[in-house]
Amino acid sequence: MKISIDGMHCQACVMRVRKALEQVHGVHVREVGIGSAEFDAESEKEKAVFDAIQKAGYTPHVSA
Repeated sequence: MKISIDGMHCQACVMRVRKALEQVHGVHVREVGIGSAEFDAESEKEKAVFDAIQKAGYTPHVSA
């Protein structure tokens, strides 16, 4: 799954989001960049992923 993430501006943001994603059980992080993240997870993990990103201070959106 690939998502867009608002509010990321620097490498520290990237690391914060990566760490948040890595803490969600069952999520395998592929890549995190400024403004996006790509990961493997079951569809039922989507809410947990979005919650983790929001808790880290960013706003996730499903990429088209």
